[in-house]
Amino acid sequence: MVHENPLLSPSTLPYRLPDYARIRPEHYLPAFEWAFTEHLREIEQIATSAAPPTFENTVVALEESGRMLEDVAHAFYTVASADATAPIQQVDEQLAPLMAAHEDAVRLDARLYARVRAVHDQLDTLTLSEEDRYLVERHHREMAHAGAALDADDKARLSELNRRLSVLTTTFEKNLLADTNELAVVFEDAADLDGLSEGELSAAAEAARGRGLDGAWVVTLTLFTGHPYLSSLTNRRARERIMAASRSRGSRGGTHDNRGVLRDIVRLRAERAALLGYPSHAAYITADQTAGSPEAVEEMLRRLAVPAARNAAAEYAALQEIADRSASPHQIAAHDWAFYTEKVRAARYDLDRAALRPWFEAERVLKDGVFRAADALYGLSFRERDDLVAYHPDARVFEVFDADGSALGLFVLDLYTRDSKRGGAWMNPIVSQSAMRGTHPVVVNNLNVSKPAAGSPTLLTLDEVTTLFHEFGHALHGLLATVTYPHFAGTNVFRDFVEFPSQVNEMWIYWPDVLAAYARHIDTGEPLPAEIVRRLHDSEAFNQGFETSEYLAAAWLDQAWHRLSSGEVDAEIDVAEFEAAALADIGLDHPAVPTRYSSAYFAHIFSGGYSAGYYSYIWSEVLDADTVEWFRENGGLTRANGERFRARLLGVGGSKDPLEAYRDFRGRDAEITPLLARRGLTA
Repeated sequence: MVHENPLLSPSTLPYRLPDYARIRPEHYLPAFEWAFTEHLREIEQIATSAAPPTFENTVVALEESGRMLEDVAHAFYTVASADATAPIQQVDEQLAPLMAAHEDAVRLDARLYARVRAVHDQLDTLTLSEEDRYLVERHHREMAHAGAALDADDKARLSELNRRLSVLTTTFEKNLLADTNELAVVFEDAADLDGLSEGELSAAAEAARGRGLDGAWVVTLTLFTGHPYLSSLTNRRARERIMAASRSRGSRGGTHDNRGVLRDIVRLRAERAALLGYPSHAAYITADQTAGSPEAVEEMLRRLAVPAARNAAAEYAALQEIADRSASPHQIAAHDWAFYTEKVRAARYDLDRAALRPWFEAERVLKDGVFRAADALYGLSFRERDDLVAYHPDARVFEVFDADGSALGLFVLDLYTRDSKRGGAWMNPIVSQSAMRGTHPVVVNNLNVSKPAAGSPTLLTLDEVTTLFHEFGHALHGLLATVTYPHFAGTNVFRDFVEFPSQVNEMWIYWPDVLAAYARHIDTGEPLPAEIVRRLHDSEAFNQGFETSEYLAAAWLDQAWHRLSSGEVDAEIDVAEFEAAALADIGLDHPAVPTRYSSAYFAHIFSGGYSAGYYSYIWSEVLDADTVEWFRENGGLTRANGERFRARLLGVGGSKDPLEAYRDFRGRDAEITPLLARRGLTA
């Protein structure tokens, strides 16, 4: 019965937060089925209307449709990524083809497309606001791009491809989660983990207890190839075991092997692109992004790869010198890089980053760092709502208030790793802001920080501090966008623009007022010494050869797979050989500098939304570095600067062309010089 399913009536909780305390896994599929039917009924009314197509009866009506489906989908996919228990995974597998079929039923509806196109053809004669006009343009473009203009036979084939791809991408993610959990590295002797802090050992022991391995220590794997512990573990064999486990995910045979899955994904994406009139999936994806073409992406990646590889080679030589002088000389391997990098950093800058963790207690970083910067820039304040239950006990809910005291929305923070959470870090909405619907935003940040034993503080690495600020930049985009239509809410912008605001938010990590507030020793309360802060600044460009190379390698690998035409994809292609050839082609095949993600665990592109778009991080960083320069030139952390950034960029969400929004903010197009300087890629 409808009234027995909490997903099938509007939530009565503040901000329409789903009533997760009442929602059970068995509620989701019936809710989706009901919402699919309701949405199709709404679309049928629009498509069969006897009235001539207008902005109101077609485009606005389309925006108003599907509200129940959006609510159910946001509630479910939040859980499916952050707490994918076995019942939730079963729902996800059953749902994937149903969702693909439903999306195609809407965006490929010829009658609906004809009405949208008719409104689009009248644009120059209509009196519309800028947001209204852009809404028409985007709906028309997106439907055409999705294949709405194809004939019936091609649409049927397209829908079958979309259905199969939805199943494959879900399978890829399920395999990766299972293999990541299976490959967590078990240590029987704490001596093997020499170099880890007390908190890190506590987290490893807690992970072991969670698996029923009392008296052991378990190191769980991160999504990317490396691992934070590699920088401090003194036992070379321990480092090697962790790196080997990480790199073998999805490619060691058995039921969780992703190589066949990813080959099928690449093949079907290439076929779909051809059906839609594009030479490759990369061409299809970039055609509706700010980059415009794979060639533009390639030009940037190749331009950056040469100096990055040069710098990485110089860094390698410095590491090898230290290894040669050690008690047991050896060739630097991938699992050695982070460890010896810290030795070089210590020698050059007298800086031990691992020793800084006592200054980065998670609660203080959050409240006196992340929240403090948001207050200084935008006047935001945060109050924890212990009375509101999220989808998991570790997920905390904060109410967000604007500078005038008015309620803005909810922010949910889910900090800790667990076996049911996918790797990496991300932001997603649970409720999207929309003036038309009268909804306020509810956004989530997920990280994968190891959880210490009860009673022990959570101490972050500097990289985890960066991730927290970064993901909160996405959250700000979701919280501060003020748009009429849900189509433009929050981070609903072009994929190669979406990382820009989050990268900008990283600049406040080292801002003096912010750093002095949050970077305080867990035991003494003393601030991070000024001399250490200076050394951190001095070392900002350190190891950028490695970091840029590993990122560019992954971005290029993404392009290499997705620039294959349908005639070039071999069902038996050897994944390892393909990777090696692609990395050699761009000169990023240094054996000690592995790609940040290898294909079989490259979730961003094979189960996430970054296929042919992983380049977007560096693409967005051009805007980011240019914006950071603007902030510094104009006084930095001030309300005036924050309000300008909010009004002209964050606040517009996706309601205008992103590069136009950037020019409105900056007064010109972005320049690449600040990025080159930041990453040490100048001559």
